[in-house]
This record gives sequence, structure tokens and C-alpha cells, in this order.
Amino acid sequence: MPKRDPYYDILFEPVQIGPVTARNRFYQVPHCNGMGYLRPKTLAAMRGIKAEGGWAVVCTEEVEIHATSDNGLAAEGRLWDDADIPALTKMTEAVHEHGALAGIELVHGGYSNSNHYSRIPPIAPSMISVNSYDPVQARSMTKSDIRNFRKWHRQAALRAKQADFDLVYVYAGHSLTLLMHFLSPRFNQRTDEYGGSLENRVRLFREVIEDTKEAVGDKCAVAVRFAVDELLGPKGITSENEGREVVEMLAELPDLWDVNISEWENDSATSRFEKEGYQEPYIGFVKSLTSKPVVGVGRYTSPDTMVSLIQRGVMDMIGAARPSIADPFLPNKIEEGRLDEIRECIGCNICVAGDWLAVPMRCTQNPTMGEEWRRGWHPERIEPRKSDEGVLVLGGGPAGLECALALGNRGYRVILAESSDELGGRVSRESRLPGLTEWGRVRDYRVGLLEKLENVSIYCGSELNAEDILEFSAEDKFGFSHVMLATGATWRRDGIAREHREPIPGLSNVSVLTPDDLMNGVSAKGKVLIFDDEHFYMGGVLAEKLKLAGHDVQLVTPAPDISTWTHNTMEQGRIQKRLLELDVRLTPQYNLVSVHSGTVELACMFTDRRVYSACDTLVLVTERIPNDDLHHTLLANPDGIAQAGIKTLQCIGDCWAPGIIAAAVHSGHLAAREFEEEPPGEVPFLRERVML
Repeated sequence: MPKRDPYYDILFEPVQIGPVTARNRFYQVPHCNGMGYLRPKTLAAMRGIKAEGGWAVVCTEEVEIHATSDNGLAAEGRLWDDADIPALTKMTEAVHEHGALAGIELVHGGYSNSNHYSRIPPIAPSMISVNSYDPVQARSMTKSDIRNFRKWHRQAALRAKQADFDLVYVYAGHSLTLLMHFLSPRFNQRTDEYGGSLENRVRLFREVIEDTKEAVGDKCAVAVRFAVDELLGPKGITSENEGREVVEMLAELPDLWDVNISEWENDSATSRFEKEGYQEPYIGFVKSLTSKPVVGVGRYTSPDTMVSLIQRGVMDMIGAARPSIADPFLPNKIEEGRLDEIRECIGCNICVAGDWLAVPMRCTQNPTMGEEWRRGWHPERIEPRKSDEGVLVLGGGPAGLECALALGNRGYRVILAESSDELGGRVSRESRLPGLTEWGRVRDYRVGLLEKLENVSIYCGSELNAEDILEFSAEDKFGFSHVMLATGATWRRDGIAREHREPIPGLSNVSVLTPDDLMNGVSAKGKVLIFDDEHFYMGGVLAEKLKLAGHDVQLVTPAPDISTWTHNTMEQGRIQKRLLELDVRLTPQYNLVSVHSGTVELACMFTDRRVYSACDTLVLVTERIPNDDLHHTLLANPDGIAQAGIKTLQCIGDCWAPGIIAAAVHSGHLAAREFEEEPPGEVPFLRERVML
């Protein structure tokens, strides 16, 4: 096994954090996951894998401390009373099993929570409407409420200690926490000793840190998470002014500073808008003000960048949420000299979507994420082959690459045939769109590892038809008698999707292009109208591409806003802002109902009022059709399949069910995991149930 380059030794130095010691400088900061109190076994297994992978500190997500902080449908942590301790103990046990420290992020959401489950009026420093569209207002806290809040936080800290956590957070990150609400004059209009001057607004923050240290500081480190900049300029806390002053006031009080920026969509910005290390300009000052360890994040995946951060005194520990999801074994791979095996985060925020949808998070790069407990998947281990059978995988897109890699890692002989001269399929094409360069890591990671496997052969420029496959399987002496079809999908050009179940009338009257056409280099002409009935990133990114190419672009969608599903990846606001800044004409809440020569007819989604827009080129972003003709042709020839000795024939990825890239990767991995294994039960995975 390769050995660690001494250049990276600094990353594996132990770090003292109050009464506990981290074995190295890798720190998985708190992150949500769609598991929480609803799925404690799933959560514990996921966190345990991180500890096994070398992360010295592994933290929870937000853990609510009281029923006055009820985050409704979000599947996050809860520590309202002693009955919540056993579920959290499962996590600490899983983390400690591998020698890591377990951290818990205690939170009270203040006016950020509508409390629909508890039905208790929300509380805040001053009376304020909750920060959602709920018709709910938070009431102003009395002195008694403040004393109660301190008591609740202290009780939660003691319960965390009982659950065997090593670090306990006092959380004032983002603008979603009660302590941040007290710090910010935007929310705090009090005139007593908890409002007005910064010293007064910091008072409760200081008191809670002191309370927590007094309660659990003998055994647990007390960490502070603080957003030093809200990116609001003079309207908010900034790293040049009050953010810096807060750190100066409290510099030596906590045992560790975990610093970031606010809001969450800024802290976890996608790679389309922010690159590695984007937070450093905001948090870089903190280390100069305190002798305590400092943790920061920035979607760090480069070991060289990590070393530089430590050497330059920016931080003491490398914080990560998304990179630890994409590769839970990132620290071990650096330690073992396997840098080329790091599964780098692509910054797509599919993981974040799990929290918004209250389902276990998934990852485009790591198909085992969320499957550690329910399917027993491990990101670095897979069952060895059950036979000497060989597998022919047709299609070198995300599903085909992942399937071939997983089968190859199991020890099977694999031939991967790709019809084009380039591997990657849709990933290669889409990574050339504006802002999506890092998505090419999905291809690069898999191709790099496949090229090392002697039992896998790759053939590009090999377009095989049904006769080719039957002939190949019949003549092959070595038993390539299993076929996986990963032939992808093609964007429709008839407009059928959510709003139209039949082709849009009049499409022959105008030049119609699809995303495939544009990604394959076909040029649009004249005024371009994009009709987006898919609602993820494609419509918005194509509008950007065409506008940058000099076209007059109008983007029409039946949805309430542009690329509306990207609310779940927390980039919708950035997408719409960018398009507005580029002067793309945006027409939400309108359907495309008919097409005429040089013009299209649009209808309001509510009133059916008709308007007309000039259009020379119509781009339809609607649905995709599976490229499954080869599958149907082979199935229609059972005698040929039998004579060729083909034992199994399976579609995977988009040619089975078009979806997001993460779904294609998962589909390919699932097919490889289940190959020659016992068929799964009626429910193909374990479920966590409410027991009565």
C-alpha cells in the first residue's frame, strides 16, 4: 500500500480541544441529512462510516433543544427530553467505535420555526413574523423566557453529555438560530440589557457559552458556531465590523470556533456559483484573534489546499460537510497516499435536497450515501464476485461507468463499450455548460479507477446493435453472458411533459431544438424562446449559455419561478438573479400552448389569458425518452438470446428511468451490487418503523 507523502503530515497532527483531543485535523462539521430523529439507525451508520474513514470529529446536524423550537417536517435531531437520549447514543457509539470524537449541535430556531407540530407560539428577541410564508408571528421574549431558554440549553447539554458526546455546540450560525437573532439588530429591537449595543446583544450568547461550560466543560469541549458575515453589507453582521468584534469579545471563552457565513445557501453555495475556498476571505481573520482551535469550511477537496490553510494560519482543522459526504474516507486516502482515489464533491447540493424533502440524503458522487444501514452498503468495500462470469456494459455515461467500476471492484470481468469517442455520456456534455465544470468529476473519478483495473476493458467508438451483441456473446470464449444496457435517454422535441400529454400544436412552424442539440453544438438562430417544463437546472443554464452567445432569450415556464426545483439545492435565487442580470426575459406562470411562424402563443396558468412572443428558435426542455430500443429488440428475439448464451439482460440509469445524475449513478451501483446475489425481499431495504 502507498505511504503518505510527508508533505501532508501536518494534517494528521492531533489537536487539543478543551478536555478532549482530536486524532487529526479532519473535522466533519454539523450537517443536515434527512435522517434525524426519524431514522436514528440510518443516521448512526452514516456517521460511523465517516469516523471509520478517518474524520477525527464527527458532528450531528441541528438538534432541537425544546418544543418551542419545532422544525416541523424537517427530519433533524431532537433532544427535548430524556427519551431522546437513546437515539443519539446510537450515533456516539458508532463514532467512538472508530476512535473519533462525537459533536452535537444544539439549536433553538427562534422565529425561524413555525412550530406546527408543537403548536406553541414561536419566540424571538422582539415580536416578528416567522421567516417563511406561514401566517405565524413570534412573540417577544420576556426575562422569564430568556431564563427558560438558558435552562433548556443547559438541560440539553447535560443530556448530550449523558449520551456520551465529546463536543457540545453553542450555535449562532446562519440566521436560523435564536442566538443569532439576539446578535443581529435586524431582529433584536430590545431596549433592556439584551438589546441595543453590541455588548448587550452578545450578552445571551456569552451567558449560554458560560452555562454550557459550567454544565459539561469538565468532560466535553464547548464549541461555538458563528456566522461572521451575513453577506448583507451594512444591513447585517459583517466580518469587517460586528462579526469581528463578537470574536474579539468572546475569543478565549469557547474551546473551539467553528466559523462560516450566512445564510445556509451562502454557506453551502453550489459549484455553479462558488469554487473551493470561497469562504476564506470572510473567516480568515478569526485565527489571529484567538488561541483556541478554529474550524472553517469551503468545500475543500484538495489536500494541498488543506495543508496551505494550516500553514498560513487560516484554520487549525479542515471543516467539511459535503466533501465528507462525497468521500467519507477522504482523510484515510490522504493518509494512505491514495490521493487519486479521492471521490471529490461536485458541489451540486443533491445532498442538501434530502433535508428539504425530509428523506435520507443522497450524493451524486457517492451512491452508498444513505444506504449504509438500510442496504448495508460500504463506500470502500463490496462483496467479491460469485462466479467467473463476464459482463458486457453498453454505455459509458454515469450509470455505465459506475456499474462497470463496481463490478470490476467485485472482481468480475467487464467490457465497457461506448458508442462515442468520449466517456461520460450526459456528464461530459453537461459539464461544458456554464458553471458546471466540476460535474466532470463524476466521469474523471470513475474513468481514472477503471483504467487501473486489469479485469475491465474499455472500448470507445463501439456502437453495438442487437446483432453485434448476440454475435459477440455467442462467439466469446470467456462467457460474457450478461448484458447491462446503460444507453441513456434523449430529450423530447414534441413538448410532452407535465403540462402537455400530447405534442404541442404547430411545432413544424418554427425551428425546434432540444438540450441535446445545443450541447452537441447545434446553433440557435434569431430570437430564442426556451420552454422549461422540467424545472431543474437545464432550462436556466441553457438560457445563460444562449444569452452569453449573444442571443435574445426568453425563458417561459409554467412554474411559479425559474428552475423552481433548485429551491431544494438552494440555488434558485442565484439562478434567477443571474438571468435577470444578463437581461434574459423571464416569463414564469405561463404555458406554451401553440406555435406559429415566427411567434408562439402563451397562456397564463391561472386566467388562461393569451399573449404572444416572437420566436425564431424554440428550445424545449421537457422530458427525456429512454434509449431502450436495443433492449426491446433483444427481448423480441428470445431464441437469439438463448442461442447466444445471454443469461441476463438489464437496463440501468436513464435508459431504464430518466432522472438526475445521482439517480443514474445509484442505478448503476445497485445493479452491480445485486448482480448474482439473492433477490431482495418484497421491500428491497430495511426500514425504520415507529413501534407501538
